[in-house]
Amino acid sequence: MHIHILGICGTFMGGVAQLARAAGHRVTGCDANVYPPMSDQLRGAGVDLIEGYGPDQLALKPDCYVVGNAISRGNPLLEAILDQGLAYVSGPQWLAENVLQGRWVLGVAGTHGKTTTSSMLAWILQDAGLEPGFLIGGVPMNFGVSARLGETPFFVIEADEYDTAFCDKRSKFVHYRPRTLVLNNLEFDHADIFPDLAAIETQFHHLVRTLPASGLVVANAAEDSLRRVLARGCWTPVTWFNDPAGYRTGGDDVAGTLVLSGAEGEIGRVAWPLTGDHNRANAGAALLAARHVGVPLDKGLEALARFENVKRRMEVRGQVRGVTVYDDFAHHPTAIATTVAGLRRKVGTARILAVLEPRSNTMKLGVMKSQLPQSLREADAVYCYGAHLGWDAGDALAPLGAKAMVADDLDRLVDSVVSAARSGDHILVMSNGGFGGIHGKLLARLAG
Repeated sequence: MHIHILGICGTFMGGVAQLARAAGHRVTGCDANVYPPMSDQLRGAGVDLIEGYGPDQLALKPDCYVVGNAISRGNPLLEAILDQGLAYVSGPQWLAENVLQGRWVLGVAGTHGKTTTSSMLAWILQDAGLEPGFLIGGVPMNFGVSARLGETPFFVIEADEYDTAFCDKRSKFVHYRPRTLVLNNLEFDHADIFPDLAAIETQFHHLVRTLPASGLVVANAAEDSLRRVLARGCWTPVTWFNDPAGYRTGGDDVAGTLVLSGAEGEIGRVAWPLTGDHNRANAGAALLAARHVGVPLDKGLEALARFENVKRRMEVRGQVRGVTVYDDFAHHPTAIATTVAGLRRKVGTARILAVLEPRSNTMKLGVMKSQLPQSLREADAVYCYGAHLGWDAGDALAPLGAKAMVADDLDRLVDSVVSAARSGDHILVMSNGGFGGIHGKLLARLAG
């Protein structure tokens, strides 16, 4: 089969392209901006890429067009496909019908921690010799790629609640039909497509309805929102984590330990390179999901001692003159607070300079701007890139007083951070985008 993918350089659609190539299909694709690293990955996989959405691409005559959810009505290629009545399908539907059908799918859903938990789960299965396939919204360092077809029935997928495509406004994850499902947490997000938390809970309810009675839901006991979702109807056994009377994780950031406990007490502990209670909770969820496919908890713990995290999750980009620069994907106020708190526990009283780009659709709308000051309270200084927002970042961060600085010019922002930095500081850069290459600019200026 020849498929032509619209919006191919997005993380999800790029992963679909790589899986399709591995399955033996011919794959071509287009995007508004064909850019690395995804463009390099795709070309390396034998995918031909086209810049832009010209209707002349109909001359490729693929068997099917696969349409990413970034493509809207008015896109010239999409309009030409519709005008001529050509075959098209969404990315999630194509994936479900051509890759996931007949496999044991392990889905990881939730507002936060999907990428990290999916990566942990895939690594535990890999370490146990189960050779899983996976499609993850980041690059697990243990694998070096974001997608792999796999050689066994097991397939781990990051189950995103964002909508499917222009023609299908259900959440992506309803297509995946998991047998094992992790529900990490659930907060309001994606204000561009959901009016409130209740609307997102409904989508999660639809996901739960697709699980077989022989499956398993691994859910966070600390989340009232998830309890509400499951109370609406659940036909599948549920195992809770973050449960004070059941499965729970603990440990120490300074000592670098992960401890798993159950109702009868401690199950095991290992050396652990990650920080933060959130990452330990992610680990607990991954361990219980892996047990469902036959990996004992003690073997899973041993595997996590060798887990190398995910790119852009507290990734150290460099250290210059005693100043360490980190890259992290945090962009929701809860994730920002958790990330800063985790670094605080790791570095003690050392200064943290938080550098933030509010870039997600939800953040650009300003829906959560009032939560930002509290989420950044443990940082010693805050630098916010305020360009392209529909609200005044300076006003929003005013409760932080003199420790907050806002700039609409990226070079000015870099200058301010570098001028303030001194040996022993930790510069924590948080954005769900490239942030104009700020990490390299900071390191270069610090070196200069």
